[in-house]
Amino acid sequence: MPHIAIQLSGPRHAERQQQISQAIAQLTQDILGKRPEVIAIAFTQVAAQDWWIAGQTLEELGQSAFQLDISITDETNTKAEKARYLQAVYDTMASLMPQLHPVSYVHVIDARAAAYGYGGKTQEYRYHHS
Repeated sequence: MPHIAIQLSGPRHAERQQQISQAIAQLTQDILGKRPEVIAIAFTQVAAQDWWIAGQTLEELGQSAFQLDISITDETNTKAEKARYLQAVYDTMASLMPQLHPVSYVHVIDARAAAYGYGGKTQEYRYHHS
C-alpha cells in the first residue's frame, strides 16, 4: 500500500514521470510512513486542450495541472500528516511542472481496511495476521 494515480496535463514526458515517481514515492515514505516495496504509481496523461479550469483549457491558459489520488488504509495517518503530505506534494509538483495552475488536486482516500488490500488479502486480514 498505497496505490497512487497521477493525472498530468500535456504530452507524456518520460523523464518528468520518472522524477515525479521518485519524489512522490519518497514523500509517501517520509511523511506517511508507507513501505517502498508496496507503493504503486500509475500515470495518465490528459491533453492540455482537454483539461478545463474555470471555463478555460490549460492550453488557453498556458499552464499545467495535475491530480494525485492516493489510497491509504483508514486510520493509519493523522490529519497533520495528511496536511503535510498535501502541501509537500503540491510544492514538489510545482517544482517539476511548468506554470503549474493552483487548481491542482491531491486526494488522500482513506479506505476501510476490510475493503482494501493487495495480493488477494485485505489490510484488515494483514493486521490480524501480523
